[in-house]
Amino acid sequence: MPDCEVKPPGTLPIQFAVMLKNRAGALSSLVRLLRSENIDVIGLSVQDSRDAAVVRLVVSDPDNTMRIFMEKGIPHTTSEIAVIALNESGRGLARALDVLRAAETNLDFAYSLMPHPEGKSLMAMHLEDTQFGMSVLHKSGFRVFYEEDLCR
Repeated sequence: MPDCEVKPPGTLPIQFAVMLKNRAGALSSLVRLLRSENIDVIGLSVQDSRDAAVVRLVVSDPDNTMRIFMEKGIPHTTSEIAVIALNESGRGLARALDVLRAAETNLDFAYSLMPHPEGKSLMAMHLEDTQFGMSVLHKSGFRVFYEEDLCR
């Protein structure tokens, strides 16, 4: 049974964005901190610059991650994301992007998540309108994942 708090069905997944100093071991320390609380990083995107890096994280337990970040004074932001399963990496991705384009909704950024325990390849997407984007993807046959689906 997962350790994370059960949210109402259909709760949108969230990602954390953390600004880390661009120095050796900073990301490792952050991941170890989360692992010390039995929180898995299931998605990661790093955009670095000379002095700092923006680390986007999708975790197995967002509520406890929020608590840890607050207790430790780790500055962060959160945002809702869309998460979908891709059955075919090349064609599935192209089809998802075509669905979003046809719906005239913008994709701000995207990144892959660790494979789901069921073996599905997952993609996280920050969309102009997350609810709308997830709705059109679902109606087009994509399996959408909510927070309860990512809880491990």
